[in-house]
Amino acid sequence: MDIKQGKWLNEPTEWTLENDVLQVTTNNNTDFWRETHYGFTRHSGHVFGVEVRGDFTLQLCIEGAFEQLYDQAGLMIEQGPRQWCKAGIEFSDGQFLMSSVLTNGQSDWATGAFQGNPEKFWMRATLENGVLRLQYSRDAITWPLIRLCPFPPAQRRFVGAMCCTPEREGLKIRFSEFRLTKPLGKALHDLS
Repeated sequence: MDIKQGKWLNEPTEWTLENDVLQVTTNNNTDFWRETHYGFTRHSGHVFGVEVRGDFTLQLCIEGAFEQLYDQAGLMIEQGPRQWCKAGIEFSDGQFLMSSVLTNGQSDWATGAFQGNPEKFWMRATLENGVLRLQYSRDAITWPLIRLCPFPPAQRRFVGAMCCTPEREGLKIRFSEFRLTKPLGKALHDLS
């Protein structure tokens, strides 16, 4: 992935891109969500990415200090405001969670306990043959699975780095080590 070719979905007021490192400060009340439980729809979070055709693996490093309710950062695969998936860390109920939201008309929310340093971690998404595989890593070596799900077909998708602050503004995030490749082709339980 040539990060210099990236573009914004909901460009934040404050950001820089130098030496393939993207630094972002979130705007106020930004989020991605559709209807479920809360009854509202938001498509205002920040995503810096590229358009892809076909299957892929996207991998990146995320660094930040997550402190307030729903502070979040990770990656996103978007095919329009009604079909997308975001995944990463999210601060909720006083703890750090691995979080993923799959939206196909309406959003779901799947969480699990975050293991490792919440101020630096890696995310990976692989889309192959209609199946989305989400993984994270504490060290960029071992990659546990956090979600496996069907994903709707599309000619093109927008994929990249995502961050949101639904309850505030001013979260500073550093994204680096962007890699966009063909699907890795690893077995489901291969953690490398």
